[in-house]
Amino acid sequence: FADILIIVVALESLFIMLLEMFGTQTKLARNVFNLKQKYLLQKEARISMANQGLYNGFLGVSILLIRYYSPTNIIFPGLMLFIGFIVIAAIFGSLTANKKIIFSQGLPSILTLIVVFLAYR
Repeated sequence: FADILIIVVALESLFIMLLEMFGTQTKLARNVFNLKQKYLLQKEARISMANQGLYNGFLGVSILLIRYYSPTNIIFPGLMLFIGFIVIAAIFGSLTANKKIIFSQGLPSILTLIVVFLAYR
């Protein structure tokens, strides 16, 4: 069960990366991020979103690498660190950008953090 949640959180981060880096002009991105097309047409907004997407991609890849390609003694602290980063980002995002982030990104990562703690400690 823990592995399923870990994969879900990692894939969600990679999906967000793709939307922020390459999909800002799509209706899906506008709906997911609750942003107006006029805002997303601005070069500065696209650059900012692409940079933000890069960090989401780093988190997703890091979670997968830690879980499946790291020595056993690194798995628990690595997963707690990187999934913890996503929890913190979701809390901050829900307070500053869009309250739905706590449910869409925060809830899966908080649940995963709890399950990882119970499964790997």
